[in-house]
Amino acid sequence: MHRILGTETEFGIAARHAPLSDPVANSLHLISCYPSLPVPLALWDYENENPLLDARGFEIEGERERPGPDYNRQLNKVLANAGRWYVDGAHPEYSTPECSNPRELVAYERAGEMIAAKSLAVMNQENREAQYVLYKNNSDGKGNSYGYHENYLLARTVPFEQIIKILLPFFVSRQIYAGAGKVGAENGTIPVDYQISQRSDFFECLVDLNTMVKRPIVNTRDEPHGDPSRFRRVHVIVGDANMAEISTYLKVGTTAIVMHMLEEGAALPPIVLDDPVEAIKKVSRDLSVTCDIKLNNGKITTAIAMQREFLRAAHDFFACRDLSPATKDVLVRWESVLDTLEKDPMLLGRELDWVAKKQMIESYIDRKDCSWKDPRVALMDLQYHDIRPGKGLYYSLERNGRIERLLQDEDIQRAEQHAPTGSRAYFRGLCLQKFPKHVYGMSWTSVLFDVGNTTIKRIPLMDPCRGTRELANELMEGVDTAEELLAKLADAEK
Repeated sequence: MHRILGTETEFGIAARHAPLSDPVANSLHLISCYPSLPVPLALWDYENENPLLDARGFEIEGERERPGPDYNRQLNKVLANAGRWYVDGAHPEYSTPECSNPRELVAYERAGEMIAAKSLAVMNQENREAQYVLYKNNSDGKGNSYGYHENYLLARTVPFEQIIKILLPFFVSRQIYAGAGKVGAENGTIPVDYQISQRSDFFECLVDLNTMVKRPIVNTRDEPHGDPSRFRRVHVIVGDANMAEISTYLKVGTTAIVMHMLEEGAALPPIVLDDPVEAIKKVSRDLSVTCDIKLNNGKITTAIAMQREFLRAAHDFFACRDLSPATKDVLVRWESVLDTLEKDPMLLGRELDWVAKKQMIESYIDRKDCSWKDPRVALMDLQYHDIRPGKGLYYSLERNGRIERLLQDEDIQRAEQHAPTGSRAYFRGLCLQKFPKHVYGMSWTSVLFDVGNTTIKRIPLMDPCRGTRELANELMEGVDTAEELLAKLADAEK
């Protein structure tokens, strides 16, 4: 499975002392505390970024982000792994570099937790009085939701109408294995003790460009971070920020398979829901994962049945094609999890976030003889996502061998310091490694060099599939300086 993909995680940030709770200032301070920045003063190049473009063929009104150089350097930190550690609104946010398969994506997302935790440790060492905390979750429990976004490269030839049609039922049903679990309800929705997804309460329409208000199940941002004549970047805002590696792996892996099938024009389930916005909330509240979901033709289905239709379509599609080990593993795990969900969801406490969290909290409720409305239970919900290794409840499951791992710790450590090998991220990482003194700025689509003359030199990277280890190492052969690299590229263009 070779599909360029990545994720963006906004972390919740809080301070123990209210007078010190300025989330913007704290977020700016936090990202500057990361101790392993290869080029601390590198700019982020906004040249090819425009979040105002809509995939339905228009551009909305608004200001494109173009901070001045000094504030740009405060907002953005380029990472050794070719990812980005930055401030978005009032949150610290980590973007993985472009990965080429789901397992690799899990490693780079977990590297983001490590980067955030190291930054936090330095920040708290500097200010012992405040003691800041970070959460990899999607809600503060007070009505505010913050994002976790997935990104999938797709050929521009795939009609956006077809993407919407297929993704609506897939996203509504996917949460049964991709949900992070949540105590209570928010956003004026029906009260509940516990539900599968953190995000489902906050979706209010089917399709739109917004990500912060009137959130859509399918987002229409048309910002490909590549050649717009060739590529789409499907920007997915409907998913939860997971802690469990298997939940992240299945969430991204199954979606990558659906994207591949869309690109290949494969037969996909023609499921049309009667009310997807109502359905996404209903599925989230059904811990048995068996509730009836109404289709637009009056018939009834379930979340498991919808997922089985997508799985069956994938099996049919790959039956007469070469099947890579990576794709086969996702298909096998997908089917196994659906089988177990149908038998008893509580058997998946070692694999899925929402089940692991529910079992942990229920154990506490039984010991303390309290209710789901006890404030200590709400605190446990937050603590499950605490990214401090010694404090987070999820990490206690890992230490005690009570959650299944996909990775070794060494995989995550490697992903923190080294770029993926199967995308243009490798070239950016190599430039940071070889020429840190001359890297002036960077983005997904560029490397900017300052080699001492009057102009900044931009190397465009408009194809996310180029710049891989094989291509970049060949290009860098015999190149010892940034000037030599620029000269070699100039010769190649002649």
